[in-house]
Amino acid sequence: MIRRSLLPALLLIVGTPALATELPVRGVMLSSAGLAQIMRGGMVAPDAGAVTFRVPLADVDDILRSLVIADPAGRVEGVRLPAQDLAAEAFRGLPLRPHDFDSRAALFNALRGQEVAVGAIEGRIAEAGEHEGRLRLTLLTATGLRALMLDPADEVQLRDAGLAARLARAAAALAETRTADTRTVTVALRAGANAPREIAAAYVAGAPLWKPSWRITVPGFGETGAEARLMGWAVVENHTGADWSGIRLSLVSSEAAAFRQALYTPVLLPRIELPIEGSGQVEVRPDTGGRPRPTPPPAPLARAFALPAPAAAPVAEAAPAAPPVAAEASLGRVAFVLVDPVTIQAGETANVPFLDMRLPAERLWWVQDLAARHPLQALRLRNAADHPLPPGLATIYGSQGAETDGFLGDAQLPGMPAGATRLLAFGRDQGVQIGAARDDRTDPTGVTFRRGAVLVAQRAVHRLRLAVDGGAQRGTLVLDLPRRARETPQFQPVAEGDFGLRVEVTLEGAAAEHNFEWERRTTRTIPLWDPALPEPLPPIWRDLALDRDTARLPGGTDRLAALREVLERLPAGADGRAGLEGLITAYAEALRLMDAFRAAARDHAAAEAALLRARRAAEDRTGAEREQARVALNAASLAAERSGRAADAAWTTWRAAAQRVVAWEG
Repeated sequence: MIRRSLLPALLLIVGTPALATELPVRGVMLSSAGLAQIMRGGMVAPDAGAVTFRVPLADVDDILRSLVIADPAGRVEGVRLPAQDLAAEAFRGLPLRPHDFDSRAALFNALRGQEVAVGAIEGRIAEAGEHEGRLRLTLLTATGLRALMLDPADEVQLRDAGLAARLARAAAALAETRTADTRTVTVALRAGANAPREIAAAYVAGAPLWKPSWRITVPGFGETGAEARLMGWAVVENHTGADWSGIRLSLVSSEAAAFRQALYTPVLLPRIELPIEGSGQVEVRPDTGGRPRPTPPPAPLARAFALPAPAAAPVAEAAPAAPPVAAEASLGRVAFVLVDPVTIQAGETANVPFLDMRLPAERLWWVQDLAARHPLQALRLRNAADHPLPPGLATIYGSQGAETDGFLGDAQLPGMPAGATRLLAFGRDQGVQIGAARDDRTDPTGVTFRRGAVLVAQRAVHRLRLAVDGGAQRGTLVLDLPRRARETPQFQPVAEGDFGLRVEVTLEGAAAEHNFEWERRTTRTIPLWDPALPEPLPPIWRDLALDRDTARLPGGTDRLAALREVLERLPAGADGRAGLEGLITAYAEALRLMDAFRAAARDHAAAEAALLRARRAAEDRTGAEREQARVALNAASLAAERSGRAADAAWTTWRAAAQRVVAWEG
């Protein structure tokens, strides 16, 4: 617990030459991590064997883990504390309990049988009782029982000096337990000089957070090179159990790791209990005599395998001593040290100023929600200090005109690193109105071709139109616009963060409209036939379903409207425009010929149906009617043959035209 390197820092807190064995608080460093570094110090006499200080019971664990002592001319022998369960430990093994100290009679009755001396009379305590304000003590002496009436000033000596000392310690422990929520820490010292010397101690313990709050005086709108006055105040609570009288107070803002460990609580580890082993039961069998044994067969040759002797364990070489480790850490903290001494009594809460400075600032409007009708009033504040500012609640005051010294609102000041800029909103401005509208448009920009499809490159644009009417107001309006997935903003934001995309516009004293666009590049695929077809140009058509299957072929479905719509919107000179025009012509021809084929195929289907009816009629007729039916059958057969040839010709013509679509490369 001795840290010589801490000696200069710790001794700075000792400000009085008066001798003291009770170390007072000289300095406190409160941390935003919920900790306090307490620094105590004072002068001690040359022969002082110890110094003490009282602390809350809840702080003992922290003191045991963090206490450092600086003694420039002596040696620290250790730190002593009463046991956590002080009374139970102090009375362990004694013939009495704490309640026996309630009266003299109860105390002596608990000590029955102990040898005592009252003046020249010696004996063992037999009984004690109160009688008319005096103590009646009955002793068993060498000659018999003897009753003594004792006044309050009479002394009764215990002949067992060891028991007397333990009783004295038990009484002291009983007095200590009267204040169960505190403990006395004793630091045992061994003097190394013949003159008074300074002793300093420091430790870290849990403490209420110090709570910063801010006052900000803001400039007016439109001021260039303006500044805001920032005043910091801290709410500080003294829960250390000791008065802070003229101490040096430091307020630390950091994110230090903080742990607790129950060092003051006795810990008994469970152990495995082994059973006591005794002699086992002895079993004895009766002797039944020997029996004859046959001659054993000859033993086979046995090969003896000698187990190799275990190799000697290698002698471990002594590991070289680890080199000293030098570690440097970025503190990541800022400490505000109050110049003037501070006095805060134990249990008292104080509100103390710790910072007053001017920072570059700009008064502006801030739109966080585009659906809102009015923007927020805000302050753009830049931390020009060389240290961070801790977060806290800020009360905003005006500085000009009707706003002078007037309350304008509250703002949340986030933690600000050195050089950082933050916006602080503190109210809504009803004098400025905003309105937002959105529209989306998708335009083709070019086409490419692959077998069976047209690939249309598209530019999708999302446009935000923002109307702002600030009347005669002039200044900066900050807008937080959303990020849009897979879309690229066509404007340059001034910042990006959790708020999205931040942009700025200027109010010029008149209504204005501002446009912001996001762009997304996509590709639209227009298939020219069913991609699932293994062959877009079947050689024969008679196995096809006329309406279902032909719709899957090139020109079978009217995709011409989609292609023409792309061509109409495609800019002149765009990539692939000429190829698209040619493809539309070829596709229109394939569509026309497909319609002609379908008409021929339907005519052939009708002729086939008529032929089937004529054949059935010829089979059902007799006599003269049968001859007429045969004539009709012959005519139907010729008609079916002609329609079949016409459908085949239409199919062949369509295939030739569709081949151009299939092979189209632009």
